[in-house]
Amino acid sequence: MASTLQIDFVSDISCPWCAIGLTALEQALQQVQPEVTAQIHLQPFELNPDMPAGGQDIGEHLAQKYGSTPEQQAQIRATIAQRGADVGFTFNPDGRGRVYNTFDAHRLLHWAGLESAAQQLALKKALLVACHGQRQAMESPEVLLAAVAQAGLDVARAQRILASDEFAADVRAAETFYTSQGIHSVPAVIINRKHLISGGQPVAVFAQALRQIATEDL
Repeated sequence: MASTLQIDFVSDISCPWCAIGLTALEQALQQVQPEVTAQIHLQPFELNPDMPAGGQDIGEHLAQKYGSTPEQQAQIRATIAQRGADVGFTFNPDGRGRVYNTFDAHRLLHWAGLESAAQQLALKKALLVACHGQRQAMESPEVLLAAVAQAGLDVARAQRILASDEFAADVRAAETFYTSQGIHSVPAVIINRKHLISGGQPVAVFAQALRQIATEDL
C-alpha cells in the first residue's frame, strides 16, 4: 500500500548544507517511489536575520560567528564541495564571497508556495544555485527576479512584492513557529509534522528514514 508523507523542509538560502540536503532528499524521494510519495513544502529560517545591506565578507563572518580560522574554513569548504558533488550540486570553488540578508528571498518563496509547490521548489533551487554556485548577491532584486523568471513565476508580481512588505508578517510568523518548536539549525526536515531529520544527510539515510516513517505512520 502506497504511503503519502507531508514534508516540511526548513532552511535558509545562505546555508550550503541546505543545498546538499534538499538535493539529497529529492533523490531519496525518487528512490522510494511509488511505495512512498511526498510533496516538499519549503519553510523559512534565517541564519543571519540582522545582516545589514551589503552583506559581510564570508571569511570575516564565519570567524566572528564560529571562531573558525581560514584553514578550518577551507577544510569545511572542501568537505561541502565533495558532499555536493556526491549528489550533483556544484559549489563555487571560491565559496560564496559574501553572506547576505535573505529575508526578501523568503518572502518570494512564501509567495511561490501559494502559487504551487513545484514552482516554490524550482525557485528555491534557482536561488541556491545563484548563491552557492554563482556567488550572487542574494539581497539584490535583480538576482532574485532572475531566479523568479527561471522558476517560471510572474516577474512583475514579484517586483511588486519586493517593493512592498507583502508576506513579511507571514514569513516572520513561520520563522517564529519553527524556532518555538526547537528548530535552531538547518536544514531541518520535518515529516508528518512529528518526525525530525536534522542536517544535510546522504541520500541513503533520507531514503531509509522515509521508508521507516511511511511504515510507522500507516
